[in-house]
Amino acid sequence: MVAQASRLRLFRFDANSRNRDGCATRHIAGFTLAEVLAALMFMAIVVPVAIQALRVASVAGEVAERKAEAARVAERVLYESIITTNYNQSAQNGTVTENGHEFRWTIRNEQWTADQINQMQQLTAEVKFNAQDREYAVKLTTLVYQ
Repeated sequence: MVAQASRLRLFRFDANSRNRDGCATRHIAGFTLAEVLAALMFMAIVVPVAIQALRVASVAGEVAERKAEAARVAERVLYESIITTNYNQSAQNGTVTENGHEFRWTIRNEQWTADQINQMQQLTAEVKFNAQDREYAVKLTTLVYQ
């Protein structure tokens, strides 16, 4: 039985083959059971790795999309704070929902250290969000003349 199993082949007949005398011959070509099992084992290794790579790419795409949304939120909050001159307060914070996702923002106002005459303020908006059960943050900073 073992000898028969090792000779198991998936057959393919080639009717166009001819020997040296020009007579038609039948060549049998195929895969042995060991070759088929080796191919299946190779696929068992490759498929989970490919699925993991697709999952990582999906997570990266979602995080990039949320970071773009968070950057828009930070820009909008910074502009609103500058226009309404609310940046003179020590710290502001809030929550914004955009496209069904929640973003928590904070604005900090600090003296710009490179300014020699103390007329520039550094305004930083930090927006935090969750994606794939992890917390991420985007910071946007600008200078404001007092």
